[in-house]
Amino acid sequence: MDTLSYKTKSANAATVDKQWVLVDAEGQILGRLASKVATILRGKNKPSFTPHVDCGDNVVIINASKVALTGSKATDKKYLRHTGYPGGQRETTTKELFESHPERIIENAVKGMLPKNKLGAELFRNLRVYAGDSHDQEAQKPVQINLNDLK
Repeated sequence: MDTLSYKTKSANAATVDKQWVLVDAEGQILGRLASKVATILRGKNKPSFTPHVDCGDNVVIINASKVALTGSKATDKKYLRHTGYPGGQRETTTKELFESHPERIIENAVKGMLPKNKLGAELFRNLRVYAGDSHDQEAQKPVQINLNDLK
């Protein structure tokens, strides 16, 4: 019998091609930005995607302070954190967090879209978010991409 043999190629840490990507968040809607960045971090946009391997790219996000929020999320959305002490639950609105740490809003949104396991924690380490237009990853020579061109 003359049949072709197709083998499934599975990526591993040695064969993964990781690159640095620069994303400008100015004027982008928060949820759409976060979902596209999570896809890039996970590596689902690559043909060599393997679910149990970190095969995504490293992402640098600039201009986090200029991201857009739709509706009344600036006043209604609450961010919860806990100090670790009894009764230590603290609540912050998006507006307050935006004034003090605008990069944390994008970090929280992207982290919520990653897997909740050790792989998700490892993928989150590949994300760098900066409030302004300057970043510390010049030596890695990140390639700037337009998120509007991605699906």
